[in-house]
Amino acid sequence: MFGFRPDGRRISSIDPIVRMTPYLMPMRCDAQVFLQHKLDYEVLARYLAKKSVEGERLSFMQILIAAYVRAVGQHPEVNRFICNKQYYARKNCTVAFSMLRDTGSTRVEETAVKIKFDLHDTIFDVRDRVSHAIESNRPMGKTNFTDQLARFLLAVPLLPTVVVGIIRMMDRYGLCPGWLLDAIPFHTGMFVTNMSSIGMHSVLHHIYNFGNTSLFMSMGTLERDVVMDGEGNARMKRLMPIGITADERVCAGAVYAGFFSTMMSYLRDPSLLEVPPESVSFDKGVSYSVPKVKKAE
Repeated sequence: MFGFRPDGRRISSIDPIVRMTPYLMPMRCDAQVFLQHKLDYEVLARYLAKKSVEGERLSFMQILIAAYVRAVGQHPEVNRFICNKQYYARKNCTVAFSMLRDTGSTRVEETAVKIKFDLHDTIFDVRDRVSHAIESNRPMGKTNFTDQLARFLLAVPLLPTVVVGIIRMMDRYGLCPGWLLDAIPFHTGMFVTNMSSIGMHSVLHHIYNFGNTSLFMSMGTLERDVVMDGEGNARMKRLMPIGITADERVCAGAVYAGFFSTMMSYLRDPSLLEVPPESVSFDKGVSYSVPKVKKAE
């Protein structure tokens, strides 16, 4: 309340035109903008194959997340969110995604996980955090707090409507406890989905009005297209489409442009993510760090 939240620090030193946009577009669905990027699949595949030979197993989604984390460290304005028409600098760098569980049958069961990252993370640190989260939530019968809460609410008629309404009101005025915000996957800097893992094209996914997600990225199945090489010759190339939905109110368009340019530069050369950044930037009054994941003996 009064600008204090467990997950963010209120900021007011913003261009007045940008600061006015939440009053013109009060909901995230009002302010969605859609972008599409196509990554060079062959560059990424060769990098993954090289790392595999070296004994380092990585995935396309881990590269995408690592590039996002590194770009946030250079463009912290993108890691803001808006609540009750006010701007907040996020006190963490988080990514959420849905994953399939092992059910032991043909039945499909999903869960959502959210992971906190350190802006100094290398791609190997990102890999370890993602792998740990997946291994912790994939076993059959394993449920996290989000699953348990949903099942409890759905067991009683009208209870979901009442409880979700209370959480919305508490969230609006900054009254939600930190442990609850940590457990809800919709309070995150980016939500990512790997549509290619289920054989589907990338989508331009909506941003949830519930929570404070500012970015949604979707990885799709491979596409083939004719491109021009450095010598001006046409050649067929395999591309990985990325669908992006962003809350345009969060920062100026020029900041988004710089953020995506930085992110794509790392996706063109993932080896740059193997070493920690020389420096990272935070919004004024905000800083955070996350201990590395302890590997199993």
